Amino acid sequence: MSEPFKNLFNNHVINHMAEHFQRHWQDFDKQGFIDAASHQLEALELKARSQQITAAMSQYLPKDFEHAGQILLAALAPESNEEQIIESDGITGWAVMPMGDYVGLHGLAHHDFSMTLLNAMTRRFTSEFSIRFFLLTSQEKTLEVLRSWLKDDNKHVRRLISEGTRPRLPWAMQLPSFILNPAPVIELLEELKDDPEEYVRRSVANNLNDIAKDHPDLVADIAEKWMQGANINRQKLIRHACRTLLKQGNDKALEVFGYGRPKLDSIKLEVHEEQVKLNGNLEFSLLLESTSESDQSLMIDYVIHHQKKNGKTSAKVFKWKKTILEAGKQVSMSKKHPFKAITTRVYYDGLHEVEILVNGQPIAKNRFFLSTS
Repeated sequence: MSEPFKNLFNNHVINHMAEHFQRHWQDFDKQGFIDAASHQLEALELKARSQQITAAMSQYLPKDFEHAGQILLAALAPESNEEQIIESDGITGWAVMPMGDYVGLHGLAHHDFSMTLLNAMTRRFTSEFSIRFFLLTSQEKTLEVLRSWLKDDNKHVRRLISEGTRPRLPWAMQLPSFILNPAPVIELLEELKDDPEEYVRRSVANNLNDIAKDHPDLVADIAEKWMQGANINRQKLIRHACRTLLKQGNDKALEVFGYGRPKLDSIKLEVHEEQVKLNGNLEFSLLLESTSESDQSLMIDYVIHHQKKNGKTSAKVFKWKKTILEAGKQVSMSKKHPFKAITTRVYYDGLHEVEILVNGQPIAKNRFFLSTS
């Protein structure tokens, strides 16, 4: 069994941080910090562990932020492209996360120095969570700094510009101003869309996907614009950016990728077993016949309508297949969908449905019964 994610913050990491804080400030209460940061650690999940470490830093680092910041800066490991860093060199990786939050909580009145700290920290991990404190309180000033980093040689700094401005970044504070008006963010993404690093381009795509949840037509228009003369890397970015729009059947986004309204007949969706057991598979097959006089590009997805506790259903879209259906021809395919117990979903007994989407359009639906016992 794999190690729980929360164990990225453990007693060894806390002791390691304490050693480097004390190394650069002899008056640091190393044991006091360790006791506070590791208090009932086993009972806490990852984010709560990080927050507890930040609280311990607030308690035991100097109250003078400039002094504390210099300790944090000195405690960081040297900047390196190597995956393995010798622990004696300094702090890097996940241990930087609570350090960034410390800057966000205590450095708002020290904007320039805080930006220096977050720039240094993102080179060792990421400052995508902590930069948001400053975007929420000093948006234009922080955006000005991010613009100045657009040509930075370090890919982690360039990625921070995109990842840190995502309006709905998971695990992080939302940015309501950018949810309402994403124009300042799009200005930055325009500069990063052809970044030489896929790591950065992937972040640009995720940011656009966030924006699409509130401004679908805007992102579809951007996709159309960016597709003009796009190389293969930008095409990949645009497709990933439009994944939610494509699942939703956004007409403009579908058109960008050459998916028109499907012209089909003799549609047959067959569920092989009407009752499916938990940890078993739903097996179904699909038959389609073209009524078009020309070949059609088809993007075929399926939706599982899960039964909820209150008797309603919740839809989840799954990618299935992309194909070219020749004029007047048929295509058939089959699928096994596993119903495995997972931590992110609770299954309930009852009637479920499987629905087929072709180019975002619902074309067929069938029922089955899920048994959890």
